[in-house]
Amino acid sequence: MSTPDIKSFEDFWPYYVRAHKNPVTRTVHAIGTSVGAAVAITGLLLGKKSLVPVGAAIGYGCAWYSHFFIEGNKPATFGHPLYSLAGDWVMISKMLRGTMDAEVERVTAQAVPVSAAPPVPVSGDGVLH
Repeated sequence: MSTPDIKSFEDFWPYYVRAHKNPVTRTVHAIGTSVGAAVAITGLLLGKKSLVPVGAAIGYGCAWYSHFFIEGNKPATFGHPLYSLAGDWVMISKMLRGTMDAEVERVTAQAVPVSAAPPVPVSGDGVLH
């Protein structure tokens, strides 16, 4: 999935949702983000700053694993790390309220902007394949 021209979180959200269509990916994300945040916050509260990168590794590790091996795409955080983190928390909130599946259906039913559509493969002879 190519990255559309993103200028705001509102632009980013549909791209993020399309990258998280599989409910298993979303579950692994929610667990990784929540556990990672808990470890990092615990480290800060206990004065053990070495736990902060451990928390980040847990969160990113779970997310990246789910993208590469479950969803089969590239993590959105590579191009938009802050929007991606915000997207994780919005997604977790919607999962807890039971509205994320409907959000995936809503977003995937919308037309994909041309800037976000995957490129059409063209061979060296200029013929579409």
